[in-house]
Amino acid sequence: MRILLQFPEGLKQKALEHAKELEKAGNEVFISASPTFGACDLALDEMRNIKADKLIHFGHAEFHRVDANVEYVPYFIDAPLTLLPGSLDHLKDFKVISILTTIQHIHQLDKVIRFYEEKGKRVVIGKPYGFAKHRGQILGCDIGSAASVDNEVDAHVYFGGGMFHPLGALLNTKKPFFVIEPFADKIERIDSFRETYRKRSNGKKVRALSSKNFGILVSTKNGQHNINFAKIIKQKVEQQGLNAEILVANTFDFTSLNNMMEFDAFVNTACPRISIDDIERTRAPLLGASELMEVLKMKGELKAANVNPDF
Repeated sequence: MRILLQFPEGLKQKALEHAKELEKAGNEVFISASPTFGACDLALDEMRNIKADKLIHFGHAEFHRVDANVEYVPYFIDAPLTLLPGSLDHLKDFKVISILTTIQHIHQLDKVIRFYEEKGKRVVIGKPYGFAKHRGQILGCDIGSAASVDNEVDAHVYFGGGMFHPLGALLNTKKPFFVIEPFADKIERIDSFRETYRKRSNGKKVRALSSKNFGILVSTKNGQHNINFAKIIKQKVEQQGLNAEILVANTFDFTSLNNMMEFDAFVNTACPRISIDDIERTRAPLLGASELMEVLKMKGELKAANVNPDF
């Protein structure tokens, strides 16, 4: 069998090991050297070009079904639970909590739940919206396990590494939010980031008020392709007498985007995190779809009031 292997950055050091194992079993093996941002970013073009019989994607669970032979191999990591007792001081004022984690630690979720329940907490575990596959699991683009129970809990607790995953959940909830990073030996309350990102969003919208030419970003990645949504956005922009064009790429190079000097603002329809995490990489405002709708509404109100937004 001809097999293509794909690894996220943190697992690329395992590529040779897995390739050799599969070759010993009689397979012809290729390794994708492209970056991947998750199961939404499968190496399907490489797979077709080399006529591979199967793509093995490591590190993530299935995102959604694709018309190809793809095997998903999640990586589970046993994180130390030694920070859990120390977290009780941070959570002393919160009776009902939700627990959130990533696919790497989902197998430890029951242990974490049991610890807090034995300490007198009531634990509520939410369900993802559709892309994530497990209760309590969050992705950068699927924060349903947090948002679905926000009204039922006093606080959210994320157990796992880094800020990428909890940030998305934080920005879509209102309750106190704690991050337990077992490998960094750190417990942190991150509510203040909500105000930071609210101000950044408002800044983008103000800058975009004078925009006349909008570039709408469409990704060709399997889990990020939203061409029909982009067409709707284009129509909304043009209905206000403004210009809009759809910009297509697999992975957006911000240097290339910045060279498109005619565009006053960009609108993201690809990974929703682009318009949160990458806003400082573009010379023009990089808006999410909801931010664009607010800008268009404000532009309409200013026009009706005969106010020039070019301040």
